[in-house]
Amino acid sequence: MVDEEPMNPALLMFLSFRRAETKILEHLAVEGFGDLTLAQGRVAARIGPEGTRLTDLAEQAQVTKQSAGSLVDQLERAGYVTREPDPSDARARLVCLAERGRQAQRAAREMERQIEVEWEHHLGATTMRQLCAALTSLREITDPWA
Repeated sequence: MVDEEPMNPALLMFLSFRRAETKILEHLAVEGFGDLTLAQGRVAARIGPEGTRLTDLAEQAQVTKQSAGSLVDQLERAGYVTREPDPSDARARLVCLAERGRQAQRAAREMERQIEVEWEHHLGATTMRQLCAALTSLREITDPWA
């Protein structure tokens, strides 16, 4: 049997993230938000509390402005978001969570907490704190929106 090379840390983080994302989407479906797609969820998750411009959503979700616009149109038709005037620029509009979007966000946060508990149970409290500290430190060099 040939020894496998260890996976690189970025791939290991991706695998954990992908599993968490899947569990959140499954939980949303159980909670009555089964019409949300993964792509829509990835865009909606980036909407700030006061709303976010479409161009910023596209950049953060790493999709084209046209793709983000299409996803926001779908979210708007399904009642998850609204488009509101941007108080800082009369020409711009903000994508804001509607009540249905806030309900879905609360359900997603509930599953995020459950995942964190599961991971801490698996890793132990000390290792979980170390993991969070290490990832928080990495954010300084990996997250342009931090």
